[in-house]
Amino acid sequence: MVVGIVIDQMRWDYLYRYYDRYGNGGFKRLLNEGFSCENTFINYLPSYTAVGHTCIFTGSVPALDGITGNDWTDQLTGGHMYCTADSSVASVGVPNAVEGQMSPRNLLVSTVTDELRIATNYQSKVIGVSLKDRAAILPAGHTANAAFWLDDASGYFISSTYYLKQLPDWVNQFNSQNKIGQFIKDGWNTLYPLNTYILSDSDNKAYEGKLAGETAAVFPHNIKNAYEKNKGFFRPTPFGNTLTLEFAAAAIDGYQLGKGVATDFLTINCASTDYVGHTFGPNSIEIEDTYLRLDQDLAKFFSMLDTKIGKDQYFIFLTADHGAANAVGYMQQNKLPAGFFISQLILDNLDRLLVSKFREEKLILSGMNYQINFDMKKINEKHLDFDAIKKSVVDYLQLQPGVNFAVDVSKIADAPIPESIKTMIINGYNSKRSGPVEVIFNAGWLESYAKTGTTHGSWNPYDTHIPLVFMGWGIRQGKSNATIHMTDIAPTVAALLHIQMPNASIGTPIRELIK
Repeated sequence: MVVGIVIDQMRWDYLYRYYDRYGNGGFKRLLNEGFSCENTFINYLPSYTAVGHTCIFTGSVPALDGITGNDWTDQLTGGHMYCTADSSVASVGVPNAVEGQMSPRNLLVSTVTDELRIATNYQSKVIGVSLKDRAAILPAGHTANAAFWLDDASGYFISSTYYLKQLPDWVNQFNSQNKIGQFIKDGWNTLYPLNTYILSDSDNKAYEGKLAGETAAVFPHNIKNAYEKNKGFFRPTPFGNTLTLEFAAAAIDGYQLGKGVATDFLTINCASTDYVGHTFGPNSIEIEDTYLRLDQDLAKFFSMLDTKIGKDQYFIFLTADHGAANAVGYMQQNKLPAGFFISQLILDNLDRLLVSKFREEKLILSGMNYQINFDMKKINEKHLDFDAIKKSVVDYLQLQPGVNFAVDVSKIADAPIPESIKTMIINGYNSKRSGPVEVIFNAGWLESYAKTGTTHGSWNPYDTHIPLVFMGWGIRQGKSNATIHMTDIAPTVAALLHIQMPNASIGTPIRELIK
């Protein structure tokens, strides 16, 4: 059995920042028994959730796999697209739920999970699990037996008719237990005394966000009250990870994973780390407590695998879809450079600039994924000079505070941008799904909506330096400081399984970790 675990928004340094506080069965076990690739980097832009999960399991990049963001603007129609949206399917588990109209059809290539199914003539079982639809669906691939994600309104794990006609009995049984109610009834207090969290900033900082109904970002958090006001507020608590791993354990029993004639594959995304990070920031006590609790949850999960599958009968890899920047407020209070940019203000000013030059309004459709999207239908109908329009936009952006580079991607070969960043832009550019102008902001600069907490998406190491640890069957113990890319993960898994790598993979197997 293979278990691929993606910890959402986990920066590489979290492996070691809290190392002395971890127990022996979770992150420490991975590091001490497994092989850690210490310098693993994302090699495309933007560094977002759907893009990361896709890259991990395809070994490919947005230029080839088509998943250019969580959302994107279709360059042929000008329409908005969500990465896993599929109006041709229906929700399974909660009737008529829009959250269930999801599938992997927007993914243009195969995953390593697809290749395993093909290699075993579909005898292998593949299951994807996450709170997020995209993080359950994209890793599991096109041929998965099932993918399951959380419907906030009901508190149930659901799926879609792409996979199933109805939920299996074991899922209905799990959903009936009201686990969310059990998790939130006592609130969220720190696992250990508050004064022992010396690796984090003090509680109740101005840059921390608040849960619904709170007047201050302090422990204990009344998550029951927050959940009653908004069902989405279960996600930014550590208990979302606990729920996910318990559901994953139930899936192992429900599908009898690891017990058949062929190797099975379970993909798991622990998403609450992302929600907590976005809300409170990487230097909050909340994020530290979340990782200490996740460490305990992982230890319990690994122990279960030892018992049910057998220590020599599975291997795990643990990685992240992206990292996160320090909160701007945290940076500024410590005299480090950081700032905010306001996307809408930039777009409004660009509209006025283009009207003055080209006598047409609304030539820009949107700013998304650090890219500018244009109304190509209008530009073509009016016979406007598109190169001149792009040049005007680039020239304006280059003068704005916080902008490091702006580039017309069609002319990137001649742009004065460091080669490593240039390669990331090219790897992330899909002509049918990416905006023609790319913007790179200064290190530490975030979109203005992140006045509290943090976000991600840039080329900088805080967003792109991710953990990658393998442990179990076929893996030798050790670590490497060689530069590894996210695109190398899927080919490595394929090499261990002796199957074909995914059909658009550009990565290379990590030879050092294979016994």
